[in-house]
Amino acid sequence: MAKMAASLLESGEDAFRKVFKFYRRRNPPPDYSQVIDFSTGVPSDKIVLAKLDLAAVTDAEAAKVGLQPVRDWRAFGLQGYPGFIFISNPFLPGCQPSWVRQCLKTYPQKPNVCNLDMHMSPSETQDIWGKSVHSLSVRSSAKREPKTLLERLRWVTLGYHYNWDTKTYSANHYTPFPADLHSLSLQITAACGFPGFNAEAGILNYYRSDSSLGIHVDESELDHSRPLLSLSFGQSAIFLLGGVCRQDAPTAMFMHSGDMMVMSGQSRLLYHAVPRILPAPQGHMASVMEGCSLSLQDSSGVEAVSKEDWAVCCRYIQSSRVNVTVRQVLGPGQSFPETPSSHQRTDAGQTAGYHDRATDGESEKRKRSSSCDSDDAQT
Repeated sequence: MAKMAASLLESGEDAFRKVFKFYRRRNPPPDYSQVIDFSTGVPSDKIVLAKLDLAAVTDAEAAKVGLQPVRDWRAFGLQGYPGFIFISNPFLPGCQPSWVRQCLKTYPQKPNVCNLDMHMSPSETQDIWGKSVHSLSVRSSAKREPKTLLERLRWVTLGYHYNWDTKTYSANHYTPFPADLHSLSLQITAACGFPGFNAEAGILNYYRSDSSLGIHVDESELDHSRPLLSLSFGQSAIFLLGGVCRQDAPTAMFMHSGDMMVMSGQSRLLYHAVPRILPAPQGHMASVMEGCSLSLQDSSGVEAVSKEDWAVCCRYIQSSRVNVTVRQVLGPGQSFPETPSSHQRTDAGQTAGYHDRATDGESEKRKRSSSCDSDDAQT
């Protein structure tokens, strides 16, 4: 990877973009031998164990949001990336499906905002799940049919709704943040050394097999001292974590279903991207789906998923990935400026953000507006 990055810089183009294009390419497919896989436990000179605050979250508090006791979490850091923590699937058996259902059935509901609102009326996007469930339940894989609203979903915003045009949040564009996701975020960040985290904004990205997320830095929040939390469900992805400038070659790692990342301190403002969605490792998705049939522990506050709901969720995540990012926008005593301004770092030669090859018959302009085509689209 280091040799490849060096040669890319010699070509006059920044290392990050070249590495992104390397993993993005389809023919020939890239070599994944240098991609870190935290789930395998294979030692690497870059991987270090992350220290968690075992006393910050009780076993009962963790179970209430579907998590294992913190002492059982497999948490790692990376040499050269202070503040970055990777947690390899800390969910209790049978609890991950509940969060998948929330991402597909509950969080896209109004008053939350999604990409479909850009070119559809509120009544048409009122019940995305309800208008999609029948087709997804009975669809034959042998017959090509129009995409459902759920399959056309690209992003959903929660809490302070992110403005893709101005790259800002504002006080007058806010709806209540989901209480269950706030509680989950609070326990994760507390265990990572950030007590009192206030989940104020969230972005859900819905990836198909040919989707990607462009190179960007998350700077729009007013308080960068609080961490950025990322949760992954469904198919796997390659995540690239770079440096403070585009000439820093990024480190590539796999994100599998149930994995979490916490970016804080120096890693909070690093360039990152998702160049590729990949099939989950053999047996990985089966364990997630089979876990749904397990009886949830009495101490768990996570609601069981009905067979009907899980059948739809299974069909969706067998070919798709959902990523949830949660952040605290305002620090203590902070308020939004009267005239927000964009201060996002961008690449003038590249449209960063969420990309999807399929246009669904829409014009390119509509595709961009509905596919979170932004420098601050979240991972």
